[in-house]
This record gives sequence, structure tokens and C-alpha cells, in this order.
Amino acid sequence: MHRTAYGAVNFTFGALRSMPRQNTKLESEGAEFLVLGQLLTIGIPSYKAYTNMAGYDIVATNPERNTSARIQVKSRWRTGAEGFIIKRFDCDFVVVVLLNRGSKDGKAKVLPPEFYVLPVAAVESLHDPSSNWGKLSLSKIDGFREQRDNWESIREFLNQAPDVDNNRTLPRESVGASDVKR
Repeated sequence: MHRTAYGAVNFTFGALRSMPRQNTKLESEGAEFLVLGQLLTIGIPSYKAYTNMAGYDIVATNPERNTSARIQVKSRWRTGAEGFIIKRFDCDFVVVVLLNRGSKDGKAKVLPPEFYVLPVAAVESLHDPSSNWGKLSLSKIDGFREQRDNWESIREFLNQAPDVDNNRTLPRESVGASDVKR
């Protein structure tokens, strides 16, 4: 066991064994509340889902139209993070929160958080089912940087007519006038 300024490192047969993962549970929870706060401050009624709701963390609603959007929050602690891990797509949107808290070695600058609002289809289409890891590179998402603070896409989704069969929202063009609840 070799001790460094950053913790213990095990050397086995000359190879570096991986250091323990940084525990970012509090930061992940904080990112969910940051997203919730963003939605509430722009007037989209929302609430945090129960912790055992696999696939989404927040539900945004439009009570007047009886619609909802399930939102999965994916956060990255490190400034300059290049990707995130996602394995479930049981949601309507993925909000990537780059917390920008610096780096373990202290060299990266701490910056304000950044929010990227993505329709789940944009993320799921890049998923590699053969990968057990589930890591997705931000550079592979077309127009990723243009999705920064794109909260209006959630509002537009919520303003669409509800699907009568399962109360989920469908794109406006797929719902006929006779299909809408009166």
C-alpha cells in the first residue's frame, strides 16, 4: 500500500489498481434539486419522484392540460466532464447537469453549474446495448451545446394534448381532434 496526497494506492505486479470511486451521492441529490428549482422558478409545476422510481427523478406537470413529463437527471461532478452513464430510458427527458466543482487534483476551476435538456430519444439513439458500462460521450450528442438551459422544450412537451389511453403526452401531429379528452 502506497500513500499519496490523494489517498492510498495499491500496486500489484507493478500495475496501478484503481482508486476507490469518489462518493458523489450528495452532489447527485443536489443536482436533482437544482433541476427542480430551475423548473419551479420558470413556472413549471414539478416534484421530486420517490427514490425507488427507476428511470426518472423528477416529474414536471401541466395541471391544466393533465400532462406530465418524466425527467432523469444525470450529473457530473468534475469540471470539464466529457460524458455520463445512463442505462435506463424510462423517461421523456434527460437533463445533464455539469456541476463543474473542479477536479480531485485541484487544478480545474470551479464554475457555475450548466444544465442541458435533452429529449430521451436523442440520448437513447446513441446507447450501445452491447456495452455493460452505459457511458455516453457528450460529443456524440448532436447539438448538445445548443440544448443548454432548454427548459422551454419541457414546457412545449407539457402543452401538447394528452394521449387518452395512458395519459402520456404524444406529439401534436399524432393526436387527432377526436382523440382528445373533452
